[in-house]
Amino acid sequence: MITASLRKSYGEALVQIGRENKDIVVLEADLGKSTMSCFFEDQFPDRYFQMGIAEQNMASTSAGLALAGKIPFYSTFAVFATGRAYDQIRSSIAIPDLNVNICGSSAGLSDFGDGKTHQSIDDIALMRVLPNMTVLSPVDAEETKKMVKAMAESEGPAYIRINRSDLPVLTADDDKPYQIGQMTSVKKGDDITVFASGIMVHQSLKAAEMLEKEGISVEVVNVSCIKPLDKDAVKQFSAGRKGIVTAEEHSIIGGMGSAITEAMSENPLPLVQIGVQDKYGTSASCYEDLLKAYGLTEDDIVTAVKRLIKK
Repeated sequence: MITASLRKSYGEALVQIGRENKDIVVLEADLGKSTMSCFFEDQFPDRYFQMGIAEQNMASTSAGLALAGKIPFYSTFAVFATGRAYDQIRSSIAIPDLNVNICGSSAGLSDFGDGKTHQSIDDIALMRVLPNMTVLSPVDAEETKKMVKAMAESEGPAYIRINRSDLPVLTADDDKPYQIGQMTSVKKGDDITVFASGIMVHQSLKAAEMLEKEGISVEVVNVSCIKPLDKDAVKQFSAGRKGIVTAEEHSIIGGMGSAITEAMSENPLPLVQIGVQDKYGTSASCYEDLLKAYGLTEDDIVTAVKRLIKK
């Protein structure tokens, strides 16, 4: 299966929307060669602002640029983009509902070598709780490109989290523009529905393939827009199922799984959440070791589905 860099797609998408709209401006916290916002700097140096390691100032400056009619995108590692600048995002961007777009790169555990201080397993929770904020988690490089364009064309604040690693391309055949709020079935099934986001969509597809060999039919749904959550789609994809699994590379508290659980509160089904338990990340020699250590593999999803089938 072909893999591609979500970070590279982010940088390329910035260049594309920058050519189409001169109001697009980009801010960076000294990580442009990691987030790939450096692509935009190369093409439009007069619309690129290197803010240094000062995320709070970057958020506040973005708010000011939005008030002046610009469409700012600012990017850095997800843990700093959301956590270090949280008060500025809340007070200066989300409350006044400004058109500021935030990119959290190296999200989840994907910055495997730098440990808990650089890993973001609470960024969705932090952004999801803010009124007016849109929260996106692309499944691959293709969806990343479309999401960035959709963010530029939408009013109000938005947050996108992207993986540090190259991920399998699952949406190459989808030529439709991305619609904020959309939730897409990537594999049909009848027994159990797995709602997944980011890298966990691919893990869920591998689990579904394993389960099919044992006669268990699983539907896999890509929840790439976590807020606003399409509650009608959640209801539709859950109808007639024996249970639900949520799979995310984030804390099980406050993330996509929590959003799905809230949406199903009026019509509950047996549900298992796959995600990081109530603990911090840690460093490792490779990303795959962390996914295994934190229970984020296809085997963990298989086990969760079988638990629901036995009930």
